Amino acid sequence: MALKKLPFRNVSVLLKHHLSTEEDVKTAALIRELRDARLRGYLTRAELEKVCRWKSPRAIRLIRRNSVARVRAATRRALATRSERLRLEALRTLDGVSVPMASAILTLLDPRRYGVIDIRIWQLLYALGEVTRKSSGVGFTFNNWYQFLMKLRYFAKNLRVSPRDIERRLFFAHQANQKGTLYQRPRKRVIGHDKSNGALQPMTRRRHSHLR
Repeated sequence: MALKKLPFRNVSVLLKHHLSTEEDVKTAALIRELRDARLRGYLTRAELEKVCRWKSPRAIRLIRRNSVARVRAATRRALATRSERLRLEALRTLDGVSVPMASAILTLLDPRRYGVIDIRIWQLLYALGEVTRKSSGVGFTFNNWYQFLMKLRYFAKNLRVSPRDIERRLFFAHQANQKGTLYQRPRKRVIGHDKSNGALQPMTRRRHSHLR
């Protein structure tokens, strides 16, 4: 986990002293722009691309694989249901839409009810004992997202703010206390000599912790 020793003992203390309801200017503009999508009941592909650029521009090539009709159908299903599971599953049928990307779509459409699940926020929640699995903050499932969403809504209700306000503050708290790299570096595989049969075989090179 890439975090320093935290200056707050739990999430409640963090939010009590450092919570802000002020949204980023560009994000607020995108939220306003997407109000039309919520009213019509679906996203256009152009709107989905804007969400992608906001959340993770690296996924844009995958997002563009989706046809206009496919984006419309999937997002229409997501916005039509009251089931959080079906909502997430509908969005995830689209190329390039991971659990974090799906949560970003929902958040920009309705920040009063949603927040973006993110490696930073999950790592922070793990460090403070709010979640107990996936300490690295990657590879999210529906259950991870739903647990995260319930946490956001719990704190939001108690503090009379939106889940997006809670999520945004947790993100910045991690950012301010990050230590080292955010993502674990993959192990390198090199060709080495396997003494058992004399053949060259791939072996795993382990990185020492002091090199990270």
